[in-house]
Amino acid sequence: MTSKRRALIALNHEIPDRVPINYDANPGIDARLKSHFGLRVDDDEGLLRRLGVDFRRVVPEYCGPELHAAAIDRRVGIFGDHRRWIEHESGGYWDYCDFPLAGASEEEAQNFPLPSPDDFDYEGAIERCLAFRDYCIVLGHGGYADCINSTGMVCGMEGALMDFITGEGAGLVYMRRKNEIQFEVLRRFLEKAKGRVEIDILHIGEDLGTQIGPMISLQLYREVIAPIHGKFLELGKAHGCKTMIHTCGSSSWAYDDLIAMGLDIADTLQPEAVGMDPAHLKARYGDRLAFHGCISTAGPVERGTLAEVEHDIREKLAIMMPGGGYAFAPTHQLQDDSPTENVVRMYELGRELGKYQ
Repeated sequence: MTSKRRALIALNHEIPDRVPINYDANPGIDARLKSHFGLRVDDDEGLLRRLGVDFRRVVPEYCGPELHAAAIDRRVGIFGDHRRWIEHESGGYWDYCDFPLAGASEEEAQNFPLPSPDDFDYEGAIERCLAFRDYCIVLGHGGYADCINSTGMVCGMEGALMDFITGEGAGLVYMRRKNEIQFEVLRRFLEKAKGRVEIDILHIGEDLGTQIGPMISLQLYREVIAPIHGKFLELGKAHGCKTMIHTCGSSSWAYDDLIAMGLDIADTLQPEAVGMDPAHLKARYGDRLAFHGCISTAGPVERGTLAEVEHDIREKLAIMMPGGGYAFAPTHQLQDDSPTENVVRMYELGRELGKYQ
């Protein structure tokens, strides 16, 4: 069974040979895994094959002019977000900072440099799809159609949320411009890919929850964010894709609305967050949603013994596997403080215990 067939059977709520497997990780643990398997630090494909990963992500890469100058100790993204390196005991990460549109006017947000959809490498992305034809191809990631996080990264989170509540301000201008560009990039790619490659999943994102409850009200979601999510989900459906949303934290409160807009797959499923108990999600939504994630990056894989890792994964698979509709994956990027042996064992167990036959 090819990886593509395995994943699509499972996501159609049918029974494949084993659960499909996916991977995402911070640079530190990623490098340690490659070292463990004797791989070069840049051998991403080699690691995916060693772990038995059935999915391959593709996005058209930006190839246009530099839009924002970066200071020597900063990284600046094409949508204007600033990041600085923060070290911690087990490594480090690039954290968002500066917030260039904090306190800006609507006019300043309208004139803020953003990329043109003309300046993306669509043909290069199609070539990568062709190379991955036997895998389940995922177009996009959690930063597409994202409103709260991406706006907060540039306008500051308080400013972004206040603009969403009041219905005016730089945050709304920026958010709508950014998502219009991303929508057009995906639309152009899907049109160019038609008849040449099969795109299996359109992936968008929005962190709708904290660990203890919703980030915003359902009413605010419906007024400000749902119209954008609905437009992206409709695009995926129009091109025959499954649709998936990455949303961290307590987010099941929005599932009914997302399902009504055409969502097929819920990603992350952080089991420690309020309202995200795996058994509850499977019982309530399992006939309408497939699930991708559920293996906590803040649980036994991050801090437990090998025996605790095995117990946790056995428990999660027993809940999520029946009837199909599940892809084995971490709830977020695997973190640098996760012991290498725990992550290796996690993927061994996914391949061994995830067999249906």
